Amino acid sequence: MITEKIDGVSVSTQANVYFDGKCVSHSITFPDGTRKSVGVVLPATLTFNTGAPEIMECVAGSCEYRLAGSDTWHTSKAGDRFNVPGQSSFDIRVTEAYHYICHFG
Repeated sequence: MITEKIDGVSVSTQANVYFDGKCVSHSITFPDGTRKSVGVVLPATLTFNTGAPEIMECVAGSCEYRLAGSDTWHTSKAGDRFNVPGQSSFDIRVTEAYHYICHFG
């Protein structure tokens, strides 16, 4: 199931811009303090580092991703999620805009 709407949150109006604009997101905070980010990755091959564990949810587009320590690329498309351990990294290849929600654990 694709998350289409998130209600009852505070949204940071200042965008998080990474990799010379190839990834842009906005942070959202729920009343209980839970944080997520909502954004888009434009066509590129990038490496993201994680602090806390993350769940990447694809809401539109697609990507290929490879977790740290693996040689295997996996595909994620609308409705898919993948888990990334904390204190780790993942590579992502995008050929069309990849719209996502990052759930921080």
